[in-house]
Amino acid sequence: MESDDSAAADERAKTDESLRIEREKADRVAVELARAQAEADALLVQAREEADADIEAARAEADRKLTAQRGSVAPHAVVHGERALEDRALEDERRTADESIRREREENVRMLAKLLPLERDRTDRHLLTERERADDAIASRDDFLGIVSHDLRNLLGAILMSADLLGNAPPDGAGDARAVAERIRRYGARMNRLIGDLVDVSSIDAGKLAMLPTRGDLWAVAVEAQEMFRAAAEAKGIELSLEAPPGPLEASFDHERALQVLANLLANAVKFTDKGGRIWIRGRREGRSVELSVGDTGAGIPANLLDAVFERFWQVGKQDRRGLGLGLYISKCIVEAHGGRIWAERNPDRGTTLVFTIPDV
Repeated sequence: MESDDSAAADERAKTDESLRIEREKADRVAVELARAQAEADALLVQAREEADADIEAARAEADRKLTAQRGSVAPHAVVHGERALEDRALEDERRTADESIRREREENVRMLAKLLPLERDRTDRHLLTERERADDAIASRDDFLGIVSHDLRNLLGAILMSADLLGNAPPDGAGDARAVAERIRRYGARMNRLIGDLVDVSSIDAGKLAMLPTRGDLWAVAVEAQEMFRAAAEAKGIELSLEAPPGPLEASFDHERALQVLANLLANAVKFTDKGGRIWIRGRREGRSVELSVGDTGAGIPANLLDAVFERFWQVGKQDRRGLGLGLYISKCIVEAHGGRIWAERNPDRGTTLVFTIPDV
């Protein structure tokens, strides 16, 4: 955990450094823009001075030729008058152009002065949001690891206590021994599921979730899943039914992974449905996909959390800690690895329906 915290601190330092570098770049751009404008102004002044010098030289040459040809200065008054008008017109034109350039630059400076703080504020807010998300993820991870450690310790302690009872049981206590052995089996299976979820999440993060798709009937997986949870549903007084489609739901999928998805959906339905409630599994073909859904008459999920239930560690930090918040996240990753979709819907009367599809390709 310390290494993860160190990595988070390093990531923050890198983010701060990247932000500092980007701001320095923006400042350098502003300085370069001002320098470029100053250079452009200098070039404009120089060009105008050279143009004026060329005009004066051309006019002096024209005056010399005019005087040589006519030998009189009378036409010069007319020429000078015309040239004065031209000069004033040129000066007015240049003054108008200068004013336009000045206003445009002032407007650019004002806009830049307004936009830069806004951009920086937006960047800061974005960075703050990302950091809050990262902090929430770290807090959720820490809570999750605490719950996993607590659950594993409790299960291991229960196994050790059961083993002690088994070791101290009288030779003729066969019935008690079987009951203790069954408890050990259940505790071991629970530990195995916890570890399996951790391995799956690690594989998902590494992009190496194992998938072995074969052609088969997805409804057969639904029947198998119902059989797996029949006893758990009956123990809570819940009716668990199948609503079969008209025909087989042929598709290419990984049998064990599809069963894992259905098991996660059914486990949640059994967990949150009260005694006397109902759970149903439905199947149908929808276009070029096959679809399975698990509905229940439980407490239901608030509308604003229908998407959140598929996030990793979603239940961690909530009041209800029955579960680690990994099952639906893993299910989502499995379904998406098949090219399908998974989502949650509120039932019109009561409860929730979780639906997933697998394309028939």
